[in-house]
Amino acid sequence: MAVREWREIMMGRIDDVVGGALEKSVRRHHRNRLSKLGHADVFSADDSRTWVPGARAATTGNDVEVLIDGEAAFASIYDALRAAHSHVHIAGWHLTTVFWLRREPGTPTLREILVDLAQRVDVRVLLWAGPPLPIFQPTRSMMKQVQQELTRGSSVRCELDARERTMHCHHEKVIVIDDELAFVGGIDLSDLSGDRWDLSAHPPRGATGWHDVSTRLRGPVVADVADHFRDRWQEVAHERLPAPVRQPEAGSVAVQLLRTVPERTYGFARRGEFSIADAYLHGLASARRFIYLENQFLWSAEIAELLIEKLRNPPAPDFRIVIVLPARPSNGADTTRGQLGRLVAADNGAGRLLAATVNAHADGTIDPLYVHAKVAVVDDRWLTIGSANLNEHSLFNDTEVNVLTLDPTLARRTRLRLWAEHLELGMDVIDGDPTNVIDRYWKPVAEEQLARTRTGRPQNRRVMTLPAVSRRSERLAGPARGLLVDG
Repeated sequence: MAVREWREIMMGRIDDVVGGALEKSVRRHHRNRLSKLGHADVFSADDSRTWVPGARAATTGNDVEVLIDGEAAFASIYDALRAAHSHVHIAGWHLTTVFWLRREPGTPTLREILVDLAQRVDVRVLLWAGPPLPIFQPTRSMMKQVQQELTRGSSVRCELDARERTMHCHHEKVIVIDDELAFVGGIDLSDLSGDRWDLSAHPPRGATGWHDVSTRLRGPVVADVADHFRDRWQEVAHERLPAPVRQPEAGSVAVQLLRTVPERTYGFARRGEFSIADAYLHGLASARRFIYLENQFLWSAEIAELLIEKLRNPPAPDFRIVIVLPARPSNGADTTRGQLGRLVAADNGAGRLLAATVNAHADGTIDPLYVHAKVAVVDDRWLTIGSANLNEHSLFNDTEVNVLTLDPTLARRTRLRLWAEHLELGMDVIDGDPTNVIDRYWKPVAEEQLARTRTGRPQNRRVMTLPAVSRRSERLAGPARGLLVDG
């Protein structure tokens, strides 16, 4: 055996031992922390649950429209903003004032829209203040500039929320209009680190493309979204807001609002809320046929362990997991790849797992396509969409908002729309047994595109197997960071 090969084997073993010990410590820490706060049921072994008991109760009679990619999401937001007659409430991680929700000539910027609206309705914007030290963006000086640009010479109210846990942020993306309509999802009103406006066809544009998902909500659940904004605004801005009036039924979908609110951050949730983590852990554990995930990150020790158990002990012979991730995430790349390496090892060549990424392509031109969506579908019956990534930040430490529905029609249609986009096939082609579609279309296309890349040929399809998935990692970075800043 060559010295280099022996060294690689030994480093892999050390990584497994040390990484495994660190991950166990992180999981134990999370259990102890949440148990002390009265949230031990987040980690219960009951996979028969439907709704999350530690969150606001699910409401029936809602209309849910899933908005895939920036063109659709921003067009819907634009129309809703222009039609506001009482108030507009926006909570976000960052906001670009010179941002165009529509890209037709003459379209006003986001600032122009909000300033114009504020002449006739109340406009309140609640943004993260940025990190205390300028070690990553958006910095506090950047956020103060956004605040000044929004409020200068206008009636727009903008508050910056600095009540974050150390090394964490306010990451949710919520818009409430007149307490009658709400948007909840993963898409920011921003071009920081990448322009979120993109077509679902994802043509190459000479820059990183952007894949994202949001929801447009009508019906009783809007009051829950409005209440969440109201809770945060009242503590940060010290302005009392009237309780929202619960809207009449607008559809047939039952929806539950889920949140991550760390303890001791706000008076309205002194013990915190971790219903997004609860939903993911129980929803994924309940899977019997397949799990489909789109996410920016995958380095939650709890989620990785759950998926590993599913692969080692599949609930059905034809059980499948498909995970769509960015090829180059903004951070945590080595940690994600390390966890994927563990999943590959757990699959052990059985073919139950596909980890893929997507790219923009046309006529031999290839551009990266950043996966920023946060979507999970289980067995075409369980669906969550929101702002939460699958890491310790989103599940335990940042403020986040997701929606959960158990509507089979909506879950299935959302999956089919996403698969049709990524596979570049008609929905009628992929409208079959999910396992067959994965084996017939997803795997061959993804593997063939990776082979083309490795042999210097241009990609001619969007989906590609995620390259460089290895058991070796710097997967230690994620757990170590979790122990250091998740106190």
